[in-house]
Amino acid sequence: MAAFQWITALTVFQLLTSSFCLENGLARTPPMGWLAWERFRCNTDCKNDPDNCISEKLFRTMTDLVISEGYAAAGYEYINVDDCWLDFARTYDGRLQPDAKRFPRGMADLSEYVSTCTYTYILYSDLNSIKSR
Repeated sequence: MAAFQWITALTVFQLLTSSFCLENGLARTPPMGWLAWERFRCNTDCKNDPDNCISEKLFRTMTDLVISEGYAAAGYEYINVDDCWLDFARTYDGRLQPDAKRFPRGMADLSEYVSTCTYTYILYSDLNSIKSR
């Protein structure tokens, strides 16, 4: 019985002290970026809450803050535009389009701005089931 306990303890110790991983430099940290959803959800009321609504202004401001507050230096590299940027109507040829009031310069312009700040721009979309406002 004592031999079994000794072998079990030795096995557990060996498992706890050994690790198996590639030393190739990948995944040393989790993907690090800023995501609007956790703080701003789907706030689209720019009239009554202009500083906290999902808009071009919000993403430009947050991109600048990620730099000025030191997050970029800490390894943050993504700016994620999550839900609620879409207009309810598609273009005449069926393409998705941003809400023109909240994103007056369009998503390509925002992408260019984020990219010039050395970030990767990530744009979320989904199948919109809402038929009308």
